[in-house]
Amino acid sequence: MEIRNFKIFILNNNEELGKKAAEDVGEILEEYTNKLNKKCICIFAAAPSQDTFLKNLSKNKTIKWKNVYAFHLDEYIDLPKGHPNTFAEYLRTHIFDKIEIPKENIFYIKDAGKNEEEMIRNYEKVFVEKYKEVKKDGGIYLAFIGIGVNGHIAFNEPGTDLWNKEIITKVIIDEISVKQQFDDYKNHPNPEARYKSLEDVPRNALTMTVSAILLADKIFCMVPGEQKADAVKKVVEGEITEKVPASFLRFHSDVNLYLDKNSSSKLNKKPECKI
Repeated sequence: MEIRNFKIFILNNNEELGKKAAEDVGEILEEYTNKLNKKCICIFAAAPSQDTFLKNLSKNKTIKWKNVYAFHLDEYIDLPKGHPNTFAEYLRTHIFDKIEIPKENIFYIKDAGKNEEEMIRNYEKVFVEKYKEVKKDGGIYLAFIGIGVNGHIAFNEPGTDLWNKEIITKVIIDEISVKQQFDDYKNHPNPEARYKSLEDVPRNALTMTVSAILLADKIFCMVPGEQKADAVKKVVEGEITEKVPASFLRFHSDVNLYLDKNSSSKLNKKPECKI
């Protein structure tokens, strides 16, 4: 199904969703990194919505990962490096430890500096540097993202400056996202990753901006689960509004949106002929 600039794929379940997304991403990365021997930038979201996608992508042995510069979208300020709930730790365990990518090709936000200002300045510097290198060489910039229950992308929440021209910025996580983070980790296999209460969930984060995400040549957005159905409907069928940050994806010319039956359940259906 194609709506405006969205190519929408509705799969039966989350496992099929992840497999389809990984196949589509893998095809592009195989073409650029292997056949064309070009450098690529990939930015990764860290959330349960990405689990099946990353699991299947990590199985692809044709991608030449040494030609990929990997950045992550957002990170908590309040959690120390190495904490099981940091997004860097999520990406390390779900993808980077499972593929043959040089460590020097992976860029973590908290590795960029000793304080927030230093992290923002240095992370932006290296991203711009790699972006220019990749584009000059004829490579491609791909974004792998999800959509939050409140319609956020990365940690660009409703009420934040979605027109920010910078690469990375500081944000305050809103209460709906705090609840989502709490729910995401409450059954985590590692007891240390389970928040004891909502008060324990971090409120401060650094995130790549909407403009930095929209700079990608192609965006792959994976959104499983019935808890995302309202947000999906607003993004696909509602107005472009700062109240739903993911609606800004409609400004982009090339977005693949992967849904399952649950997350797509509130979308309007076309009339079906009885024949």
